Amino acid sequence: MLDSPTPAHEDLVDHLTRTTGLARGEARRVVLDVLAYFGETTEEFVRRRHRELRSGGLRNEAVYERIAAELPHRAVAPPGLTLRQIRRIVYG
Repeated sequence: MLDSPTPAHEDLVDHLTRTTGLARGEARRVVLDVLAYFGETTEEFVRRRHRELRSGGLRNEAVYERIAAELPHRAVAPPGLTLRQIRRIVYG
């Protein structure tokens, strides 16, 4: 888990402080929580959701079905891009 947002995420922290009632420290914490949430591997997500759903009283069969339904909606990191690919995105 990150200890602080990267410089690339500081603009998001700035945006949150401008558009919400959050103090800068709170906005940073929100950004870090969101990054950690979406930074989970598939395996980490499945294990976490299994624990959460089981603790909510669901049986394994229902848990597995729910996880299978949720997985296609998870955000995934984009593939790494070469400088050439980035240029092509910018200039077509």
